[in-house]
Amino acid sequence: MITRQLGANGPVASAVGLGCMGMSDLYGASDRAESVATIHAALDAGVTLLDTGDFYGMGDNEMLIAEALRGRPRDGVILSVKFGAQRDPDGNWIGFDGRPSAVKTALAYSLKRLGVDYLDIYRPARLDPNVPIEETVGAIADMVKAGHVRFIGLSEVGSETIRRAAAVHPIADLQIEYSLISRGIESSILPTCRALGIGVTAYGVLSRGLISGHWQAGAQTGRGDFRASIPRFQGENLGKNLALVEEIKRIADARGATVAQVAIAWVLSRGDDIVPLIGARRRDRLAESIGALALTLDREDLAALENLASSVSGERYAKAQMAHLDSEGR
Repeated sequence: MITRQLGANGPVASAVGLGCMGMSDLYGASDRAESVATIHAALDAGVTLLDTGDFYGMGDNEMLIAEALRGRPRDGVILSVKFGAQRDPDGNWIGFDGRPSAVKTALAYSLKRLGVDYLDIYRPARLDPNVPIEETVGAIADMVKAGHVRFIGLSEVGSETIRRAAAVHPIADLQIEYSLISRGIESSILPTCRALGIGVTAYGVLSRGLISGHWQAGAQTGRGDFRASIPRFQGENLGKNLALVEEIKRIADARGATVAQVAIAWVLSRGDDIVPLIGARRRDRLAESIGALALTLDREDLAALENLASSVSGERYAKAQMAHLDSEGR
């Protein structure tokens, strides 16, 4: 497995990580046994970075990971956990909490559910508009000093917030959506990260399956699948976006690769400081995604892919969710 360092001061991780959210939440029904088997397959393939959030399935995802890691060496995995998103018993999103007391309480619960003594990377899922980022990061820094956290990360925040956070404590990485059709970070956020020695863990590299090559027109989202609310999957937007996938497919076919592999290889090509997160829930999809590591896109490929983002239709989240993204203010 190829490795990459997350930032100037962060851990060395596998060049791709496994995003575990869909195994417990937000993409409809999942198979727990297959999810555990997929985590095992990822670890056996050399994937060391596992990403989750304490609100994925209201703690279920952390317990799933704990089950999968049972009997495995703790130092063989990098656990990255997001916190702060608040949900009610019905799963509705009701805000964010970045208060220092909430940071430490959430961490205590995550450590318990995961069955570990420390987390490798701990990060607020979103910026709490009512709490200065300095206070949130300062609380995590306290936990670093206490040995409960090794590194601090951020998620979906803009350049100003990144600079303020980094002034409090070194930041290992920023987790943010980045793909062939979501390139908003390139204007300001990515240069800011690079200037400060902060890595990027890119989620949504397949745009939640939209540019995986597996999503078809007329596909139905099941109960609990939040893609039903994403503009890019709706109406005329979907048809236009699937036409973009055909552009990717032409390149993939010429290279003997899959659409997903081209999309992931493109993210990998953007710099050694970027680690794509694969959201595979099944072993076959995991194997396909890892195959991207063997694919190198040439200049002609990259040129052909360059303008896809300018043609995408629809926002990456529903309007209400977009309002919570500090990163959209750049």
